[in-house]
Amino acid sequence: MSFKSIDRLIRRNSKTKLSRNIVDGIYDQKEEQYVQSLRELLLANNQLPEKFDDYHVLLRFLKMRGFNILKAKEMFLNMLKWREECAVDAIAKDFKFEEYDAVKRCYPHGFHGVDRFGRPLYIERIGLVDLNKLMQVSSTDRYVKYHISEQEKTLSLRYPACSLVAKKHIGSTTAIFDVKGLGMNNFSKSGRDLFIEIQKIDSNYYPETLNQLYIINAGAGFRALWKVLKACMEARTLAKIQVLGTNYLSTILEAVDPSNLPDFLGGTCTCSATGGCLLQDKGPWTDQEISQASKGVFGKGQKSFDEISTTVACENFPGHQEPSVGKLHPISGWKRTLGMLLKDNQVGDTNENIQQNKVNEQISEKIQELENCSAQTQETLQALLQKQNELANHIEQLRKLLREAVNADNKANVLILK
Repeated sequence: MSFKSIDRLIRRNSKTKLSRNIVDGIYDQKEEQYVQSLRELLLANNQLPEKFDDYHVLLRFLKMRGFNILKAKEMFLNMLKWREECAVDAIAKDFKFEEYDAVKRCYPHGFHGVDRFGRPLYIERIGLVDLNKLMQVSSTDRYVKYHISEQEKTLSLRYPACSLVAKKHIGSTTAIFDVKGLGMNNFSKSGRDLFIEIQKIDSNYYPETLNQLYIINAGAGFRALWKVLKACMEARTLAKIQVLGTNYLSTILEAVDPSNLPDFLGGTCTCSATGGCLLQDKGPWTDQEISQASKGVFGKGQKSFDEISTTVACENFPGHQEPSVGKLHPISGWKRTLGMLLKDNQVGDTNENIQQNKVNEQISEKIQELENCSAQTQETLQALLQKQNELANHIEQLRKLLREAVNADNKANVLILK
């Protein structure tokens, strides 16, 4: 192994402990130990691409598998295999869903702001889906690719932007499915197959990205259908789903501010300027300045919010309950202040130097710790070897005494015979 390879490995081994504090810096110590163990296991077998060398990514797989490290590793490797076989990176980069507008008209769905915690809010009006029309304007294969591209966009753009605005890690979505009028009779086999395929992808390859799913306006027909659908879902996912009837609003408003809830679901938003609430990708990630800022923060993976000293508030989304950050200067739209993030590169360089010094100190401490451990191990081995020699000598003495006793008995028996 070359010096560069060793240096790269050392830097990667120290990365998690530095970059896990990107947003909030408070983690469960047991979870950290599990994450570090899984990470070391993957690194030891060269099975951890740098793209996924991330605390929260590994934690998602561990949670999905009940913190069983071997099962989490298997699930993680299956995800990597699937991504390669399906060319997921190419889909995220190059796939064009030209039928987007047509699909929206026969399958109303989309992101619409954030919940009270700051997570992306996703809404589907499944009861209004025209599956026949959907299959005319698109296909199952193309819709699945579209879904994958949206999942990749959520991971790479929506969550980082929401995290920047909320000043804490955001890594899951709150969803509302309106199933009014949906039942066994109007949910065809092609619809069930599409649902099952998407559920399989989300559960196996994007685990723990669902915070809560509210299924609303569920009538008797849907509840019969739900018994069939939930059979293909994991218990951990089912625990995050609430099936509600028509009296859902009070439950939804506990999680979502009325300003982020469309009027057709009982909220106050109409998105009249854009023709409807589900016709645009509404959220902080659509703000160019916030989007660029989130890429700068989360792309480097080294800086924390304290170091960046950025204060961003979701002014257009009052439903996001923002933590106290002192006196803020109002600016139209999403922004309040982004100055230090967008223009003060010198501060960033200084912080990176501080971070590097911390890395060097950690490496030096680890080397000293290993050297001390090696010395103690050597002393223990020498003591064990000495003890082994003493035991060998003692055994030999006992054998000698045994031989002498046997010889004496034989002589005595000979004399008696004579």
